[in-house]
Amino acid sequence: MATRKKAKAKAKRRRAPARKPAARRKTARAGKKPAKKAPVRAAPARRARPVARPAAKPRPAGPPAQPAPPGERIGVVTHYFSHLAVAVVKLDSGTLRVGDTIHFRGHTSDFRQRVESLQVEHAPVTEVGPRDDFGLKVIEHAREHDVVYKVRP
Repeated sequence: MATRKKAKAKAKRRRAPARKPAARRKTARAGKKPAKKAPVRAAPARRARPVARPAAKPRPAGPPAQPAPPGERIGVVTHYFSHLAVAVVKLDSGTLRVGDTIHFRGHTSDFRQRVESLQVEHAPVTEVGPRDDFGLKVIEHAREHDVVYKVRP
C-alpha cells in the first residue's frame, strides 16, 4: 500500500490594519507667480481742531418724551397663547369686569379693546379682583411683560 504524503497547509496571510491615506503633496505651478501685496500706507497727519465748541441749543419746553399712560395701570401680561389669541394677565390692583375698555402697551404692542370674556382656571367669570390670574381673548398679538391699563370712558 502506498502511503501518501499530506500536503502542508499554507499559513493564511494576515491582513494589515487600515491606515490613513498618504497626504498628497501640492505641486508647484511654474506659470503663475504669487501676487504682491500693496505696501502699507502711513496715516495722514491730523490737523489740530479748534477747542471752542458751538453752544448747545436749549430744549424747548414741551411734552415729555413718553406719552402719558392711557389710564390706570391694573396688570401685566404673563403669557400669550398665539394659537388661541389669548393673553394671561396678572391683575396687580383694581378690578376688571366684562365690558370695560383696556389698553395693552409694550415694546412692540399698543392697542385698545373692550373686554368680551374673562376666564379664571378655565371657568368663565364676570369680574376679577387684585392678584388674580385670568385669561382674556385679545384682538392683537400681546407679549409677555406688556402693561395693561384700564381706560376710563
